[in-house]
Amino acid sequence: MSEKKAPGVWQGFKAFLMRGNVIDLAVAVVIGAAFTNIVNSVVKGVINPLVGAIGTKNLDNYSSCLKAPCEVAADGTVTKGIPIMWGSVLGATLSFVITAAVVYFLMVLPMAKYLARQANRKAAREGAKEVVEVSELEVLKEIRDALVAQRGRGSGHDE
Repeated sequence: MSEKKAPGVWQGFKAFLMRGNVIDLAVAVVIGAAFTNIVNSVVKGVINPLVGAIGTKNLDNYSSCLKAPCEVAADGTVTKGIPIMWGSVLGATLSFVITAAVVYFLMVLPMAKYLARQANRKAAREGAKEVVEVSELEVLKEIRDALVAQRGRGSGHDE
């Protein structure tokens, strides 16, 4: 009895892994992990120097003090005051926006255009078929109406 359960569990597990959603998710995670390196390089190599032209090259250095005076030791620990490190939030936000923009413009938008083009082609093929079917239906309705009209006239003359 246990021998029958093991293949069933294995088959169920195999079916779970082979579902499209699981495969798509695994591919997305791998691509996302690889893509993270690209985005981090863009932020460190392009965005941070641009921001550095205005101020510091490291966004983490941007901060404000909630309770003055703020004093930070050389090792980065706060010795006095309450600092708000908004620079790190700005850096994370820029990373997110850049990631979202690159994913949208390089992946989502081209795929959406491709799928729309495919849908338009399919609709055009089906539209032509529909026109033929609709016109056949209209012709049959006209024939029926003509036959009904002839019967109506024919029975009126017979009486």
